[in-house]
Amino acid sequence: MVERARDFTGPFVESVIPTPDGGFQTLSAQIPGSASLTVGVPSRLYFTKTKEKPLAGVRLGYTGPAIQNLIGAGAQVVGLQKTSQFANGESAARDWVDYRAPFNPRDDGYQDPSSSSSDAGASVAGASVTGYEWPDIAIGSDTGGSIRGPASVQGLLGNRPSTRLVSLDNVTPLSPTLDTPGFLVRDPCLWDDANAALYLHSSAASPTFVGGTATPINMASAWAASIPAEANGSPIPEFLNTTYPILIIKEQTALVREPFYRDYAAAHGGRRPFVNPVPLARWGYGDTVPDSALDDAIRKKTVFLDWFNKEILPPSADPSERSSSLLLYVSSQGGQNPRNRYRSGPGAPGRVFPLGHVSSRSAITQHDEFLPVGVSVMAVKGCDGLLVKLAQDLVEAERKIGGGGDDVMCTPLFLS
Repeated sequence: MVERARDFTGPFVESVIPTPDGGFQTLSAQIPGSASLTVGVPSRLYFTKTKEKPLAGVRLGYTGPAIQNLIGAGAQVVGLQKTSQFANGESAARDWVDYRAPFNPRDDGYQDPSSSSSDAGASVAGASVTGYEWPDIAIGSDTGGSIRGPASVQGLLGNRPSTRLVSLDNVTPLSPTLDTPGFLVRDPCLWDDANAALYLHSSAASPTFVGGTATPINMASAWAASIPAEANGSPIPEFLNTTYPILIIKEQTALVREPFYRDYAAAHGGRRPFVNPVPLARWGYGDTVPDSALDDAIRKKTVFLDWFNKEILPPSADPSERSSSLLLYVSSQGGQNPRNRYRSGPGAPGRVFPLGHVSSRSAITQHDEFLPVGVSVMAVKGCDGLLVKLAQDLVEAERKIGGGGDDVMCTPLFLS
């Protein structure tokens, strides 16, 4: 049995249904009178969760072949979702050209959904508006904030896991040095099961222990007090400078642009394809710097990472804790970023935890609307499970404070 639902936030390219041979085919049906895509949603009546299939019946938005692990755990793919072009960060107002950017359902409905996994965020966050829980979870990629950004502005749990926990074979890269797949989700318990299925290990052995004191960190001062010799006295902004842009531009130019241009030219009489303004501008900048800049960017990234893992988030000496501390920083403060405003120029494990919402006067509706507030939490590399357990503990503690009782288990977050 398959129900039909309207893709009202616009994150899907195609709706798909499974075929008997294990593949997928496009769902051609459409809800009468609806201009949006119709998505087939498998009924949960036909799925029972088991130890072997912890994701049985879970509806999944699909963006890459890495999710085969999730399918093996029982997840049901309901469609192929959009992403900004070549996974580059784009603004909804100007940069999405071939098809429209998905809609952020928060606030007045016209805030930028953030990129590049804006599709994944919009589809999962849409349930907080409609109350209809589909999809349950979406998978995207995070290179420099492509999951954490959409999670922050759409009030979701989102993660950038430790790199190389799962293969990214056959996934279009932005930067293999930094790319890593992760989730956008409302339910911290489902998040835990999905992590175990995707990364093929359970976080059950990583209970949360939070104690001690909160200590403000000034990164610039900490760097100055223990600056690596390789930095030659340069402050962080000067030392890293173009490190991230060079990594994503040079690696994607070689791995994506060049073969894409070559194959397109061969099929279209030597012509070049249309490319959106952000990747075009970035690739153009990359052509102005020497190829040696990539090696230098990798070196600087390694120097900073080694310093950070030693001075800011070192492993704990106690093997039962692993992470000596947690690093918290603000991910969203309820600020507006409306999608009808043009802007100039192209636009370690971490988790985004939605904390609530704040009232803000919408520039579009001229009424007080509500925007998400969230915090990003980092732990030592490899301690991904600890952060998921922290999310579960925080949700459970909030329920107990609200009178939910000890027997209340995880349910999806709705912060509308």
